[in-house]
Amino acid sequence: MHKLLTALALALLCALTTPARAADVQLRMGTLAPKNSLYHRQLLEMGEAWRAAQGSGAKYMVYPDGSQGGEAEMARRMRIGQLQGALLSVVGLREIEPSITALQNLPLLFRSWEELDYVREKMRPAIEKKFFDKGFVVLGWGDAGWVRFFSKEAAVRPDDYKRMKFFAWGSEQEQQSIMKSLGYTPVPLETADILPAIQTGMINVVPSTPYFALASQIYNTAPHMLEINWAPIVGALVVTTKAWETMTPEAQVALRTAGDRAGMHMRTQARKEVDEAVDAMKKRGLAVHTPNAAEMKEWNALAESLYPRIRGSMVPADTFDEVFKQVKAYRALTAK
Repeated sequence: MHKLLTALALALLCALTTPARAADVQLRMGTLAPKNSLYHRQLLEMGEAWRAAQGSGAKYMVYPDGSQGGEAEMARRMRIGQLQGALLSVVGLREIEPSITALQNLPLLFRSWEELDYVREKMRPAIEKKFFDKGFVVLGWGDAGWVRFFSKEAAVRPDDYKRMKFFAWGSEQEQQSIMKSLGYTPVPLETADILPAIQTGMINVVPSTPYFALASQIYNTAPHMLEINWAPIVGALVVTTKAWETMTPEAQVALRTAGDRAGMHMRTQARKEVDEAVDAMKKRGLAVHTPNAAEMKEWNALAESLYPRIRGSMVPADTFDEVFKQVKAYRALTAK
């Protein structure tokens, strides 16, 4: 009996300490990115690198086009194990760790991609640690271009938009409250609802990156674009730590390397495609409106008035302060 119990204990110990077989490991990744888009292709390439390291029996699936729901829903699906990872913008990432909002929810703060890159890299270790503490591993960072305003009617000044109805993320209630207090009309929707909503008149202005406006054909119904870099769309590739811990060490290294490479490629290509997408839409009838100096002054004044409202509500106070500190440091360095 003693020998039997010892054998059973050893067998149990081996079962608990032996890594999952490749056939038992799977990664199901969700994203709003359209099928065959730059972002979808990068996710597929990352999966091939991971499967080669994990083993031929490992399973990797990507669900594009928001087929797993909006970004808040994908964050929920990861928590309950229906997805193991996702490519998300700040809208979804904030459902996991609110400090990430400091990189996206501060209008007209960042003056260039170089400025954003500097601030993100300075804050990256602390933010990734917070994600890990919440049960997620950040594999790579991407972005999708600057937010511009696409509308049915021409608009250039902030007050011009007060007569319009804005698309707003359904999960961002703080943003909606701030917009209403300033005289704007947000309509909370999911991404999949944008095109039918603007076609039916439920909304008539969409804050969007040029690439997304082109890919989704938003510009056909909202043919006026305000050429202003309102805010960057920042994103990241994440997987759950539960899925991460089932992988072999070799597969973890391969996935992190591929994720970092995919993020860099997304950033490089997305920034290039901002101008390319605008040029393509202009050839098909898009009207581009550029604010003059006086109008730009009004936009900057609006942004300045928003910061005190955003601090502590849309962006945690400590990360809000850290971003402004790092922006100041970058500008001091580049001014020399």
